[in-house]
Amino acid sequence: MGEDRQTEMDKKKAEVRARLEAQATSRKGKSGFMTPERKKKLRLLLRKNAAEELKKEQERKAAERRRVIDQRCGTAKSLEGLSEDQIRAICKQYHGRIAEIENDKYDMEKEVEFKDYRINELNMAVNDLRGKFIKPTLKKVSKYENKFAKLQKKAAEFNFRNQLKVVQKKEFTMDNGEPGDKRRDWAADEGKHKKGATKEEMAVAA
Repeated sequence: MGEDRQTEMDKKKAEVRARLEAQATSRKGKSGFMTPERKKKLRLLLRKNAAEELKKEQERKAAERRRVIDQRCGTAKSLEGLSEDQIRAICKQYHGRIAEIENDKYDMEKEVEFKDYRINELNMAVNDLRGKFIKPTLKKVSKYENKFAKLQKKAAEFNFRNQLKVVQKKEFTMDNGEPGDKRRDWAADEGKHKKGATKEEMAVAA
């Protein structure tokens, strides 16, 4: 009896384990084509291709630079076995070539200056059409300094008297007996009191 129960429990455990493994396998299958390992390989491949393209671009620029230099300067001529007149003629050729290159350089510089001037004029015209002005270069200001200045200004404008509770109190002043005085006339009251007492005495005597 005990062995049958143990066998049944082992069988259930095996079924649960198989179910969990099947779920894990299905999750891995649904994770997609780009696994972390494939992503890493793809990044390395892209970096390698970018490095190769950059190297090719640098080599192309260097070759273009050498070609332009060779075209403008020409190949060096051998001076061995030449007479003085021939050497002088070669020097004149080089001198003329240098003068021509300097003239071309001057013309290019003036052309660049003129184009910069035209670009500046066009920018000003565009700003005028848009109703805007050229923005000046702004000075970098610390944000903490700006906040501190605002706090100082706020503290200077803050009036602590406004926070106090206003209490209305009556001021005691001495009246000068002006018209409309509502003070009690003690002398008149005393005279009335004496008259009343005299009338009572006369009534008693009668």
